[in-house]
Amino acid sequence: MARANRHHIPGQVWHITHRCHKQEFLLKFSRDRKRWLQWLFEAKKRYGLQILNYVVTSNHIHLLIIDGDAEVVPQSLQLVAGKTAQEFNRRKNRKGAYWDDRYHATAVEPGEHFFRCLTYIDLNMVRNGVVSHPSSWAHGGYNEIQNPPLRYSLINREQLIACCGSTSDEQLRKEHRHWVEESIRHNRVKGREPEWTDAIAVGSEAFVDEIRERLQARQMGRKTREVKDHYELREQGASYNAHFAPEKVLLSTENTYYLDLNVE
Repeated sequence: MARANRHHIPGQVWHITHRCHKQEFLLKFSRDRKRWLQWLFEAKKRYGLQILNYVVTSNHIHLLIIDGDAEVVPQSLQLVAGKTAQEFNRRKNRKGAYWDDRYHATAVEPGEHFFRCLTYIDLNMVRNGVVSHPSSWAHGGYNEIQNPPLRYSLINREQLIACCGSTSDEQLRKEHRHWVEESIRHNRVKGREPEWTDAIAVGSEAFVDEIRERLQARQMGRKTREVKDHYELREQGASYNAHFAPEKVLLSTENTYYLDLNVE
């Protein structure tokens, strides 16, 4: 299967979501979530993937990254998704798709919107009622940000500090804790925030307009729109699930990208 051309903007922060096929709970076993993270570490070593946060749930993943060379992100996702699927299928004597063949990417503006996205990823399993605090979920980036491991770290802390506008690692950890605790305290963990999984870009009006120009989105009918406390880039008048089966209604055709996994 051919992979569509991915939006590539060097230095841009992207929030990536990738779902298991038909939203099946194929990552429900801890060993498979651990293997996904181990292959993510391999992608970091092999291709130089710059990771800012992550979480592996029972049926999808969230990944916050900085764009590098044109093929770093697609090659990394191809490796991680492909190897995870192959290992699971062989162990279970299973055939067929493990992942949806598309992943979704949203451009995120540094600063306030980056903080919100970072926290949104941390609180995924809290929103789903699995844990009461992200520190209780072993397969997310919260614990790594708060307690950096001596070896096998996934997160690029220098880049994370820069994106957060922090002046030190200590300040990063303090502010990160505060964002998460405030969200929990004020009950801002209920419900999905669709901008992080549906939009092409999220941020200020100037940022979204810049992304629209860089992606030549005017020619594709994309329109900047204001939603509450942010702006989004979406399809003008489009039905976001027009070409997908019911299990893929969270994806749209214009900001999702093919992976050729070739799993057995």
